[in-house]
Amino acid sequence: MFPFAPNAPRRPRVRLRPAGAAALALGLAAVTGCSGGGSGSADDTVKIGLVASLSGTYEPVGTELRDGFKLYLDTHGNKLGGRKAELIVADEGDGPPTAVPAATKLVKKDKVDVLTGLVGGGSVNGVLPLIQQAKIPFLGSNARPPVKDIEYVWTTSFLSDEPGKAIAPYIKEKVDGPVYAIGPDYQGGHDELRGFTEEFKRVKGKLANPDGKTTWTPFPKTTNFMPYFAEIAKTDAKAVYCFYAGKAAIDFAKQYAQSDIADLPLYTAFVTEGSVLQAQGPAAKDIYSVLNYAADLDNEANRTFAADWTAEHDTQPTTYAMASYDAAAVLDKAIADAAKDGDVTPQTINKAIAGLGQIDSPRGAWEFGDKAHSPVQTWYLRQVRPDGSKLANVMVQDLATLGS
Repeated sequence: MFPFAPNAPRRPRVRLRPAGAAALALGLAAVTGCSGGGSGSADDTVKIGLVASLSGTYEPVGTELRDGFKLYLDTHGNKLGGRKAELIVADEGDGPPTAVPAATKLVKKDKVDVLTGLVGGGSVNGVLPLIQQAKIPFLGSNARPPVKDIEYVWTTSFLSDEPGKAIAPYIKEKVDGPVYAIGPDYQGGHDELRGFTEEFKRVKGKLANPDGKTTWTPFPKTTNFMPYFAEIAKTDAKAVYCFYAGKAAIDFAKQYAQSDIADLPLYTAFVTEGSVLQAQGPAAKDIYSVLNYAADLDNEANRTFAADWTAEHDTQPTTYAMASYDAAAVLDKAIADAAKDGDVTPQTINKAIAGLGQIDSPRGAWEFGDKAHSPVQTWYLRQVRPDGSKLANVMVQDLATLGS
């Protein structure tokens, strides 16, 4: 069940204007004259640029990144660090060809002080040169690939290889035999599956794939997974591990339940996370997933977050929404700290982020690691089980603490 009383009192909220797919401005007053981009604002307004997939395969993920950040602003008077916040949202689409122009406009034309969001690892890589040139902090709120120059790069989510790395030892212990690995053929898929296969090999696990390597499905055009399931059925696989999200996750789960391998345990990262679970319906029952968040975690920060999210959306909150909500929380603290020391600029905000220490979060307390600027955090095993009249990702146990 949700870790809060359904009729618990809600905090006052400021209703938001409907969000468009191209751009959204939030603020308590007009922000004309806001300089952004490194020199602060005449009216003490901070500009935040958020790039997320509001169209394409990962629209369900991008929408929750946007809504998680908006929820924090909504429940904190549309202010960050005591200053008015203007949020400008742009569409990432399916990757770099649309993500890079969207981010470029935010940085060069809109002159935002901070960039956040980005669903895909390829999008992150595509935008990095812009971040490094402009010297503004990028606070990513979804899985991030390894980055060499991290001075202005942070993530409130995780590194892309960590989910697989966290669950591999558990799968090795629980599955009596080889495991088949499958995922989408693009940067994020490569990172996610690499984390699993490398750690699975390290703990002496064996892949059921005929060549001992992950099977890749073309992205984003693969919608029929049945031929792949037929190939898995020909192997000696005792379980399957995969990563899919958004619309691909719906297709994968529904077809898996109707395939010749439906009786094989399915371990995943993200396949049942978010609004896709409702679309998957009974096909998702019993699927295991590994994530850094579960909606039923019992801590004060999560009770507040989950109650506010459910009041607004009438669904369980997700790791996508949580990480973006945390990005706003990080900026709230960092901007306040920067203001204490003088001017609020991209550079002073970035310096303040580095000195924040522990963050009180719905996922449990975490802090940025020095090596990769990613959260040092706990990973959880969840399973899709009935929760009242609906199916939900229910927390089963802690798996590992990772981060750097």
